Amino acid sequence: MNKYKKLAANTAVFAVGSFGSKILLFLLTRLYTHHISSVDNSTKSLLEQTANFIIPFATLSIAEAVIRYGLDREYDNKEVFTSACAVEVIGMLEMLLFSPLLTLLPYTQGYVFLLLLFIIASGFRQLSSQFVRARGMVKLFALDGILATLTLFIFNVVLISQFHMGVTGFMLSSILTDFCSGIFLWITAKLWHFLDKKAFNPDMIKIMLRFSIPMIPTAVLWIITGFSDRLFVRYMVNFSVSPDVGDSAAGVYDAASKVPNLISMVSTIFFQAWNMSAITENDSKDRGKFYYQIFSAYQSIMFLGASFMIALVKPLSAILIDASTDPAYARAYEFTPVLIIGVLMMSLNQFLSSIYTATQKTTHSFWTSLLAAVTNLILNVILIYQWGVHGAVIATFFSYFVCYIARIIDTRKLIYFKVHHWKFSINLIVLFTMSIMAIKEPPFLIPAQFAFLVFMTAFNFSAIMQTLKKVLKRG
Repeated sequence: MNKYKKLAANTAVFAVGSFGSKILLFLLTRLYTHHISSVDNSTKSLLEQTANFIIPFATLSIAEAVIRYGLDREYDNKEVFTSACAVEVIGMLEMLLFSPLLTLLPYTQGYVFLLLLFIIASGFRQLSSQFVRARGMVKLFALDGILATLTLFIFNVVLISQFHMGVTGFMLSSILTDFCSGIFLWITAKLWHFLDKKAFNPDMIKIMLRFSIPMIPTAVLWIITGFSDRLFVRYMVNFSVSPDVGDSAAGVYDAASKVPNLISMVSTIFFQAWNMSAITENDSKDRGKFYYQIFSAYQSIMFLGASFMIALVKPLSAILIDASTDPAYARAYEFTPVLIIGVLMMSLNQFLSSIYTATQKTTHSFWTSLLAAVTNLILNVILIYQWGVHGAVIATFFSYFVCYIARIIDTRKLIYFKVHHWKFSINLIVLFTMSIMAIKEPPFLIPAQFAFLVFMTAFNFSAIMQTLKKVLKRG
């Protein structure tokens, strides 16, 4: 099987395992907005983001090293997994030691214990699933994704819809889902066979930590980029001339981000397969050509998908967001188009990060992520003050865009591949034009958006077809 077919096959497996389950997750968005007010939805989002902020520190991002060295045939899988488990246990104990500091955050009141369980369960599942993927068990990895989402859906329906537990129900649902998933993988993949005290290797731990530690600030910086928007929107009430700030506005911002997550869903499915290919093909002679072919097609698909989502942003928002219980949600679609473009930029950055992973240059990932986070923080202060939520979404786009510029320059020094900057620029201009029209809703909106969709399809068709021919080619 050639490298294109293998990538396509792995992507198909992850897609089958993820697409249906991801749709269920988007249905949960409607459940949340129906049963949880915009204010409580903001609290839910902040708790989730806080957990995601702490997880890299508690786990030392060791799961990133598991996929990198688990796929590398030069390293023993028992040593990789045993070392990773030891690192994660130590990290979790340190987190518990510093956990009293969480009480200093105003929105954690009454949720600290659940927050700690959320982090432990997430780390447990993350380590287990990444090692399963590193062993090439992609079908089991995909099956776990389906079962985990079904479990999450059931727990949410029972705890939030039936027992009306609100934010607490959301936290418990996530905790129970991750623990069930981790146990399922340990049993089906017999992970205990790879946990052996004789395989404990301090040198292996040093190699893995040298790779994973730079990923900690990288992961944290990406979270800050998304997390700071919500914090600034929620707490700049007394420091902004815009009415679009406060608890309710932060909840609306979170709801508006649900539609762009469709882009993130597609990107994540592909990245799971692509990251494996990038690592295994790192030493191939034609890797530059491989990167060019895949990146061109990926970029075209992302831009084309984003254009359709922007054109359909209002009906998609109506489907995913229930505004009947809180009228504030009805405005969410106004902030969505630019967020879609921002998430698209984040997806392109994610693709480029695979070069840092494959070449073990994770410090480069840190510096480019730092650039994005600093840009985001500065622009949040300036733009949210003036334009509220609209300022936050603009800040999000520019931070990801700055990171993209830095990475497209830097990564091509590590692995050179051609990039059509002119094509990228035209695609971006068209998306922003469609976004402005979707927000302003002029009388000629429908025919204009249709014309743009036809143009985007024709403009991006060639790159997609060229890669498809590579996939269908025999041999």
